[in-house]
Amino acid sequence: MKGVLICGGTGSRLRPLTEITNKSLLPVYDRPLIEFPLEKLIAADVKDILIISGNEHIDQMAGFLGSGARYGCSFSYRVQDKAGGIAQALGMAETFIDGDSVCAILGDNIFFDDFSDTIRNFSGGAHIFIKQVPDPERFGVVEMQGDTVISIEEKPANPKSNFIQTGCYIYDWRCFDVIRGLVPSARGEYEITDVSQWFLDQHELHATILQDEWIDAGTFESLYEAATVVRNRKVGATESAKAHALKEHTTTKKPVSA
Repeated sequence: MKGVLICGGTGSRLRPLTEITNKSLLPVYDRPLIEFPLEKLIAADVKDILIISGNEHIDQMAGFLGSGARYGCSFSYRVQDKAGGIAQALGMAETFIDGDSVCAILGDNIFFDDFSDTIRNFSGGAHIFIKQVPDPERFGVVEMQGDTVISIEEKPANPKSNFIQTGCYIYDWRCFDVIRGLVPSARGEYEITDVSQWFLDQHELHATILQDEWIDAGTFESLYEAATVVRNRKVGATESAKAHALKEHTTTKKPVSA
């Protein structure tokens, strides 16, 4: 299994900040955004990772992440000259993947679920991670029947469900055959939903429903929400650790002899 971090796109919803840097390098409380999807790959023992970014900020991306040595990884870089959709960006990784399976994650997605075992145990086909949201028409909508995906549709006007495909995709090597045969959608992009649809047509598309929070941090509001959630969780964990340490100290302290 190899990993791909897709950090392309124009970042238009976050201008003027993205005129200065890639949105994946923007801060989320005390860390750059890109470290959140990166840690999902690292937790699943995916250590050979390709980072795809636009040519405007690829130097900043490489300057911050470096070779990957400080993360225990090996990073490679590819420039996406022009944004053309997630599938187009993933297609740029074909030579890098070299017949292996791939876990691709969008550089502006924050996941709090632990799905490292799903990545480690992937054996073929496709696996997506879905979440129930109040505005499914903004995403690739996934219709479920029990635990089975029965349809998937990109940004429909009338969604069949409130479940959507989030920005983490696991595919076997055949995804690149599919991508090479894609044509642009009505909005001029090569849609990752079409790749998932191909695997669904082969009855090889599986899905995990996320139980914890998921944030697509591509707008000012969602970026602010992400920072708030991360801070609250970090502060909460620190306070919990302090309380536990105090309890341990109190219960193990020897009584003073009379």
